[in-house]
Amino acid sequence: MANRTDPSAKSIRGTNPQNLVEKIVRSKIYQNTYWKEQCFGLTAETLVDKAMELDHIGGTFGGNRKPTPFMCLVMKMLQIQPEKEIVIEFIKNDDYKYVRILGAFYLRLTGTDTDVYQYLEPLYNDYRKLRRKVADGNYALTHVDEVIDELLTKDYSCDIAMPRIKKRWTLEATGSLELRKSALEEDFEEEEEKEENDQLDGMDDEVHDRDYYRGRSPVRERDRDRRRDSHRYRDHDYDRDYDRDRDYDRERGHGRERDRNRDRDRDRDRYRLRDEKDLGRDRGRDRRERDRGRRRSYSRSRSRSRDREGGDNRKRHGRSSMSPRRRDGHDEHGTREESKKKKEKKEKKTDGTDHPDPEIAEANRLRASLGLKPLKM
Repeated sequence: MANRTDPSAKSIRGTNPQNLVEKIVRSKIYQNTYWKEQCFGLTAETLVDKAMELDHIGGTFGGNRKPTPFMCLVMKMLQIQPEKEIVIEFIKNDDYKYVRILGAFYLRLTGTDTDVYQYLEPLYNDYRKLRRKVADGNYALTHVDEVIDELLTKDYSCDIAMPRIKKRWTLEATGSLELRKSALEEDFEEEEEKEENDQLDGMDDEVHDRDYYRGRSPVRERDRDRRRDSHRYRDHDYDRDYDRDRDYDRERGHGRERDRNRDRDRDRDRYRLRDEKDLGRDRGRDRRERDRGRRRSYSRSRSRSRDREGGDNRKRHGRSSMSPRRRDGHDEHGTREESKKKKEKKEKKTDGTDHPDPEIAEANRLRASLGLKPLKM
């Protein structure tokens, strides 16, 4: 019975108000000693006294995820569902900051989008310090405006999932919510007006001083004329220097053009000589290749003619050897002498030393001394 929701309570977002807290966290709260001892039998009037005793905020902490008293009181408000005027009074309480945070947290869970922005955004101007118990059981320092920003912008706060709300600009576009007005806007307007007045005063003083110092006096007129003459002379000197520099630059430009043309002609002659050298080298290479090919063809034809003459000699020698012996009464000695003379005559004919070309004859004699075959041209 102690954990049931008030029968007169209305459903929030289509469900039981206590279901806005996850089941695991809810079961941890039901088993907590603070819930059983301090929250039993609380009403909307007596709940304020317990809220004034709070000294920190937070969700669950420690190894067994023990809930904080702040979370137990939030669960109690969801169970008894206090009236909207009581929650608003919690939020507007300036003396107890933890009571304000308790009312703002409950309104964020159960209120409409318009009410959330309307009552929570003014709390951005509250910069008081708060103690917050983190998951490891230690305390961390935070501020009221930081907790309000977390409620309006984050999905989770104190281990509880926050219901989704529409964005502010969506509500402004539909006309459900007015434009946000900062509490410091009046101070900003006063500062802007003060700055504008200071600027206007300064401009008036400057105009007055300028008009005062523009008065006609002989000394001031003489100084003004002297400055004008000095400017005129300086401008004349500047024009003269400018003309001299321009002429100098023109002469330098012509000189550079001549040097550039000279370099271009020199490069052209160098490239032409190099091309001629390359062409002569290529022609010499082609001439050597043609001579080498001509010598190869000449040596092949000479070797063919030599082979052909050698075959004819062999044929003649075979026929002479096969000729019958003469029987004209000469003796064998005479026959041998004749054959020896014929052989010597044939050798003289075949060694190439009697060639009409003296160079070939000299070469054949040299080849004969070396035991090589003669050249037959």
